[in-house]
Amino acid sequence: MIIQLQNKINLSQREKINEAIKAINYKAAEVKTQYANYLVCIGKNDFDIRSIGSLEGVKDVHRVSESYKLVSRKWKVNHSVVDLGDGVTIGNNGLTIMAGPCSIENETQVRKIVAHLKENSIRIMRGGVFKPRSSPYAFRGLGIEGLKMFSAICRENGIKIITEVMQVSQIAEMHDYVDVFQVGARNSQNFNLLDALGEVDKPVLIKRGMSGTIDELLQSAEYIFSNGNEKLILCERGIRTFENAYRNTFDINAIQVLKDKTHLPVIADPSHGVGIRDYVSKIAMAGAVAGADGVIYEVHEIPEEAASDGQQTLNFEESKLLCQKLRMLEEVRV
Repeated sequence: MIIQLQNKINLSQREKINEAIKAINYKAAEVKTQYANYLVCIGKNDFDIRSIGSLEGVKDVHRVSESYKLVSRKWKVNHSVVDLGDGVTIGNNGLTIMAGPCSIENETQVRKIVAHLKENSIRIMRGGVFKPRSSPYAFRGLGIEGLKMFSAICRENGIKIITEVMQVSQIAEMHDYVDVFQVGARNSQNFNLLDALGEVDKPVLIKRGMSGTIDELLQSAEYIFSNGNEKLILCERGIRTFENAYRNTFDINAIQVLKDKTHLPVIADPSHGVGIRDYVSKIAMAGAVAGADGVIYEVHEIPEEAASDGQQTLNFEESKLLCQKLRMLEEVRV
């Protein structure tokens, strides 16, 4: 059960609500977010929900049977929208395009990609400065100084940025330079990191783990929401299966299932989802048709020279054509 409290609830009203919860043998955990105060109540006894809903100080009350409660659509029927400011939003059944390189390499690269994004009316740039790599000898990013450069150029040009945070200790130093924190697939169940991001008033995009289930992804989002941050975005980026003809198996089913299970925006990542440049655009369009609220993909002026993931990265011409097709799809999809 989720109880949403009124903003101006007084102590007496709160005590009566607590007494009513105890009377039905439920345990309540208080959650305060940027937008509201909630009581997440756990118990098994059957009761008349009107006995809670009629109490003074209660704004709304809902039964939610799933173990993930705050991110469930059972209590919040309307889809949530994440507002990045300056007219940039994610959600509400629009189709937001996000693009950029796998890794931020240097100032020249960033400026060229920003110019490409502006030419194609893309308002969000992705790019890693802390890179989790399978090999310890591979390029692992420019770090915080690279992030400062990346952020400064994007802000000059009205572009929002999304970049990966890998550990709790990085959050504070990154905070002022990012618009969206990304939790990568390898960290989707790093619960210490999720707890810490719940205390930050910045949007967080959570990628599905390589072998993670849909419920596990939703539980990861619940960790962040329950610690106070409602600004959440989910990302389907493919899962590891027995198939080795491509990098990952992009789970197209997950997009609609997530849209039914949660009120949070759902984003498709075709670059990691398939891992082969020739297929990225088609998988991106499939994600859009399936109902994704946005697409995030990798782009580089010369993918063959990219510091990482060049094999799944579009060049500028391919990216331009994909943007045109995605916008046509947005006009006609239901």
